[in-house]
Amino acid sequence: MPGAFPSHVADCGQGGSRYSRNPRPSLSRGREPISRPARANRQTIEEQHLQLRRPAVTRVVVTGLGVRAPGGSGVKEFWSLLSEGRTATRGITFFDSSPFRSRVAGEVDFDGAAEGLTPQELRRMDRATQFAVVCAREALADSGLPLEAHAPERRGVVLGSAVAAATSLENEYLVLSDSGRDWLVDPAHLSPYMGDYLSPGVAPAEVAWTAGAEGPVIMVSDGCTSGLDAVGYGVQLIQEGSADVVVAGATDTPITPIVVACFDAIKATTPRNDEPALASRPFDATRNGFVLAEGAAMFVLESHASARARGAHVYAEIGGYATRCNAYHMTGLKKDGREMAEAIRVALDQARLNPTDIDYVNAHGSGTKQNDRHETAAFKTSLGRHAYDVPVSSIKSMIGHSLGAIGSLEIAASLLAIENDTVPPTANLHHPDPECDLDYVPLTAREQPTNAVLTVGSGFGGFQSAMVLHRPEVTAV
Repeated sequence: MPGAFPSHVADCGQGGSRYSRNPRPSLSRGREPISRPARANRQTIEEQHLQLRRPAVTRVVVTGLGVRAPGGSGVKEFWSLLSEGRTATRGITFFDSSPFRSRVAGEVDFDGAAEGLTPQELRRMDRATQFAVVCAREALADSGLPLEAHAPERRGVVLGSAVAAATSLENEYLVLSDSGRDWLVDPAHLSPYMGDYLSPGVAPAEVAWTAGAEGPVIMVSDGCTSGLDAVGYGVQLIQEGSADVVVAGATDTPITPIVVACFDAIKATTPRNDEPALASRPFDATRNGFVLAEGAAMFVLESHASARARGAHVYAEIGGYATRCNAYHMTGLKKDGREMAEAIRVALDQARLNPTDIDYVNAHGSGTKQNDRHETAAFKTSLGRHAYDVPVSSIKSMIGHSLGAIGSLEIAASLLAIENDTVPPTANLHHPDPECDLDYVPLTAREQPTNAVLTVGSGFGGFQSAMVLHRPEVTAV
């Protein structure tokens, strides 16, 4: 695994953030800025001196974006759905879902041939891999990056996925077992690409072919934080000098009978089948589980200096990233949200931002009873009084929960919120939970200055991750 983000030196607690040197409209409605305890208070003098001698950290920006999500194909359609507060969840159409407790999902209307995949690629690649490759191509085209400007060994790929090739593996099982009636019918009928489906590392390798990447190629699979972590690790590859350009993101296509049955068994998904469009209700008092979904988002990452030198459009800088694990329970969460709060604190520290610099929080907001309360507690701990001022929303209310891919889709939403100075809403939020008492932007998007966004993820296994994205300073080096 790539090395950790180096720490920054600036004192965030006394006006040392980037934006305090470049004032912008305040949204704190007259409240005094909240100062976080300075890291120096918890360090020895020797540690402070070592930190001061640490070389400057390479700044990493996003210059390309590709998305496939429920409700539309491409970045424009994705943002249109989010900014208009429309929902894309519906009854499952991929298979007969009548035996299941939860029968709603966020499906992607996807035609690989129409997306430019060749017949051979369509035969070879699992659906999730097809999503990743199409999004990677879109992101590379969007970035305008001349790949020949970077040697192949200086290009990298980091891809996240929770269930990888689950779709193809289930299909091959049906062939092998005569639809489950026999353990082994005829292995000769199996696809010659069965080995590809069994190896999660094949998916990032396919993306590497697309990018001509001969540098580090990494697969990340830590559940629902995979997409956020993959991008964080991509940033680290550039900062540690292992790559100049990284294509990073995540993909998942988990709408299969076995995956649906898995979440049915633990009652994590909603049984609100009669109202598919209203089924995902993060932070609402009537919420009763998440809506399973599929999707992908990929990004082109490069140094700020590289992007500036070639005059590239920059969506945002990735200022900070951190991940933690609660080491507590595979599916349960501590009520205090301590580990998520710590990940947020570290991400803010790396970005050299104060809590009051955050203009929008893109929440994990899965729509389960425990997650939404856990997350609310984490925001209060990490952001202090600003937690009550800053708008917080969950795009899962509109596109569902695509497991490993959702973290990257939420990064995409955060980038577009900065790009458009607009906070997407939390759809279906009609009855706020008294224990979720923050500004969760119910029903309607909100136009406002959006310079810095915090996005977070939470996953089975106790994983908690946070990332800070912000507009790069014009005068920064």
